Amino acid sequence: MTVVAALNDVHGNLPALEAVLADPTFARAEMVVVGGDVAAGPMPAAVLDRLRTLDLPVRWVRGNADREVVDAFDRGDTDASAHPDDVAARADAFTAGRITPAQRDLLASFEELVRVDGTLYCHGSPRSDEEMITALTPPERLEPMLADVEEHLVVCGHTHHQFDLRAGDQRVVNAGSVGMPYEGSAGAYWLLVVDGEPQPQRTTYDIDAAAAAIRASGFPDAEDVVKESLVEPVGADEVARFFEDRATSG
Repeated sequence: MTVVAALNDVHGNLPALEAVLADPTFARAEMVVVGGDVAAGPMPAAVLDRLRTLDLPVRWVRGNADREVVDAFDRGDTDASAHPDDVAARADAFTAGRITPAQRDLLASFEELVRVDGTLYCHGSPRSDEEMITALTPPERLEPMLADVEEHLVVCGHTHHQFDLRAGDQRVVNAGSVGMPYEGSAGAYWLLVVDGEPQPQRTTYDIDAAAAAIRASGFPDAEDVVKESLVEPVGADEVARFFEDRATSG
């Protein structure tokens, strides 16, 4: 079976991505699955270029932010300041203004779902790139998401924290976030799948240097990214409860 590195939610954080690619554990990978939300963030063009130059096969899963960046690019919505009350729209506009038409086309080409050796890779859930699965998702909410899934292992992202859930004989594992993790500890979080077995990873890197690069990028919410993911990392339990409440409220 192919050894797969699942790199989810890079969110334009080039220093975090470079750290993962230099991790000795990553050298075991025979394929990369980029699990969505790869570009929206401080250094989108550099992140896309770096992944495209890998000497490995790369499969691309569409995330909600990837889709939204393409929409912003097509509308000509590249002014982040035009969205004072919408964090996601600011990130999309910033990103759309810093990628090339070829990079836009790459984002538009991403697949909804990727299947490799009996594992299904998605962004939010197998049903939607926006549907949220968290460490607290109960079986009664999770099982309908898997109703049409034949694979026994599903690898997802979107909620930026690693977890491992069971629903009958199926297993749902969140790869974590490379570039904007909510784990209570700084680092780049990702997943290696070896012989169908998920192996969660955390790669440490120079947080001070990354913070300086993010601030220098001009990204409109750079300070929030630095604080919440690097300097005072938000905890996984807090994030899981926040997203689970959002997913079940109405």
